[in-house]
Order: sequence, then structure tokens, then C-alpha cells
Amino acid sequence: MKRALLLTILVIATAVAAAAAFHATAVERDYRMQLNRGDAALREDQTYAALEAYSGAVALRPDSMLAHLRRAEAYTRRNEVDEAVRDFRTAAALDPTATRPLDELGDVMYQRQRYRIAAESYESCLRLDERSPRVFYKLALARYREGDLDASIAAARQALRLNERMPDAHYLLGLCLRDRHRPAEAVQELEKAVSLAPGLIAAREELTEIYAAQGRRADEMRQLRVLATVDRDHAEREVAVALAQMRAGSADLAVLSLGRALDQMPDQAVLYAALGRIWLEIATTRKDHPEALGKALEALGRVASAPSATSDVLTIYGRALLQAGDLELAGRTLQRATTNYPVDPGAFLLYAGVCERLNDFETARQALIDYSALASDESERVAHASRIASLSLRLDDVGVAIDWLQKAAAANPADVKVLASLADAQARYGDVDAARTTIARGLERDPANAQLMALARRIR
Repeated sequence: MKRALLLTILVIATAVAAAAAFHATAVERDYRMQLNRGDAALREDQTYAALEAYSGAVALRPDSMLAHLRRAEAYTRRNEVDEAVRDFRTAAALDPTATRPLDELGDVMYQRQRYRIAAESYESCLRLDERSPRVFYKLALARYREGDLDASIAAARQALRLNERMPDAHYLLGLCLRDRHRPAEAVQELEKAVSLAPGLIAAREELTEIYAAQGRRADEMRQLRVLATVDRDHAEREVAVALAQMRAGSADLAVLSLGRALDQMPDQAVLYAALGRIWLEIATTRKDHPEALGKALEALGRVASAPSATSDVLTIYGRALLQAGDLELAGRTLQRATTNYPVDPGAFLLYAGVCERLNDFETARQALIDYSALASDESERVAHASRIASLSLRLDDVGVAIDWLQKAAAANPADVKVLASLADAQARYGDVDAARTTIARGLERDPANAQLMALARRIR
């Protein structure tokens, strides 16, 4: 009987084991099928179907790092960031030796501009595998965006030690060194970047700026020419070449360069605007081209007549019209320049001058006030305070004149001429006590000032 019982138990145990094995095999088969379905859907960019399949795989195998990782990638494709982050972190926890979840988690955090967390994720990845130059580069980029230049430099250098032929890493290291005010080293890295990747436009642009700042005109010109060749679809590249030629004292060559560009791109307004700017510069600084002003007006007029003309183009055209003596058209052009955004602040100054010459003092004053509001430099605002006050006096708006003269006097307390104007305005306004105080301040600085003494006698 015991033998029969043992045999029965053995048969049952075998059956249970067989059933468990069959079930495990079925689960594994279904799990693999769901992963394959998800992969196929993701290849077709059917992200919702991919999520359903990967979620099925997770339900079958909650301990699967791969299923969580794939679902996180599908969430990332759908821009469902929070869900992606959750699955990446779960995948990393399920397999602490896997680098991919940490790497991709860093990418997602970088895209969300959470640079510190992205950097920490890349660092965790590198602790598992410190031989990846690509991850070191991404760590350097995240630290750069975070503002930690030293950490970025260290990571970029490590990436280049592992793979010195990484143009992006050389470019990033160049940016860091530029921001550290080490231009010579920055140039070395940027030059390596463009030697490895001649089409890396951003690196060439940085090189151009550094060369220009260092006065290396030939090197600057060389990079600008390469940019114009590499980036043929943007007429602005040809403009940059021509303007650099003009700054180098080769205005005639700049005109020729733009002429060749216009042969290739005859409808590009930026080329006509640049050509007009250069002809105007020639007309202003040289006497051997009497036709230059006419050519400037012709080129600028072509683009300024368009409704889409920018404020800076209209401002330059207004300056050319002023030089030609056409006050009325200059005034209309500059008025447009002050209303086309983004506004060139210089348009307000020119417009104020035209309005003043046309005896439109109210508009001239408002243009100067608008310019003062736009000027970022306090000294620029103060520099025109006396002029605003003068226009206010001509409009018999003495109270406003006093306000602006007080600003000018506060900024330049040693300017006796401003103090005399302020005292005169205060006297006209009837504020005799304030006028006496201002006169006293002025006479302390210039006891023999005739204007102040005359004001003092008049008040007595």
C-alpha cells in the first residue's frame, strides 16, 4: 500500500511539474510574442499598438527589464515623458548591471532641460561602463547646459581620450574654453572639430567670431567663405562675407561679391539691403565714387518699398535719404522704421532729427522718449535728456522739461550748462526757491558763470 501511495504521489508531482513547465513555456512564448508585436508596431511608428504589446509583456513578466525598457522607449516616442521615466527607472532597478536604461533616462531628462538629473544618470551609466566616449560626451553636454564648465571640460576631455575623432566633443570643448576666456585653446579645439567634420557649421561660426575678435581678418574671411560654400541655401552667408570685406577696407570687393551672389539669387532682399549698406558706406567715407549714394538709394529703395521691409533696412534707407536731402521721404521711411518690430533703436534718433528739422517738435520729443525707453545703457538715456527738455521748452511744456533736466543734472552734477538750463526752467515755472537752489549749486562749481549770474539778478 505504501508503494502504491508513493507511486501516486510521484505521478502527481510529475504531472504538476509538467503542467508548471508547460505553463512557464506558454508564458515565455506569449511574452516573446508580445515583445515581437511591440517591436514591429514601433518600427511602423504605431506607438499605441506598441504600448499595448509591451504592457502585455510587462503583465506576463513584471520582472523583465527588457519589457520595461521597450515600453519606456515607446512612451518616449509618444512624448509621454513621466511614464517613460518611470519605466526607465524600473528597468534600471530590475537589472542594476544594465547601462541602456540609465543612458536613455539621461537622454529624456536632457530633453526636459533637467540637466543636473541627466548628468547624474549618465554618471551612473559610466560607473557601470567607463569606456563609452559617447556617454562621456553627453555628460559633458549636460554639465555645459547646467553651467558647470569645469565638469564639462573634464568629461569632454575624457571622451576625446577614448576617441579623439569626435568632432562634436572637440566643438563642445571649444565652447567651454571660449567661455573660460581661453581663446587660443578654444581655437585649437574648434579647428580640430572642422578638420574632422568640414560641414560642422556651428563650429565654423564660432571660429569666425573668435577670429574677428582677435582681428585675424584673413582667417575670419576664410571661414566665412567656407560657410558660404557649405551653406549655399542661405544668402545671409554671402552677406556676411561682403560685410567682412567691407570691415577689412575692401568695399569694392564687397560690392563685387554681392553682385556675383545676386546673379545666382536675384530675388534675395537681404543681398540688396547689404549692397545698399555698402554703397552708403562708400558714399559717406569716400569721394572717388560720386555715384555711390545713388546706387545706395536704388538698392535700398528696392527692398524698403516692400511691406515686409525690416526696421533696420528702413533705418539705413532713411539715413541715405537724409544724406540725399530728401527730408519728407526720409521722415515717412523712418516713421515706418519705428513701427516695424523688432525696432532698430537708431531709427528713433534719426526720426527725431528729421521731425525737429521739419518743426514737428511734439513728434521729435516722443521719438526721443521712445529711444530712451529702448536704450539699455543708462548713459545713453541720460545723453538725450537735455535734448528732450529743450524740445519740451519749445512746446512750452515747462514741467516736463524740468523733469528731464533734473535727470540730466543727476547724472552729470558737474555740468553747469545743464544746471543753468534747469534753473531757467524752474524760474519760468514759477518755482523761484528751486531755481535759487540750482543757481547756487551751479555757482559753487563756476562762480563766474555769466548765465547763472544773470538768472540770479533776474530772480532778485
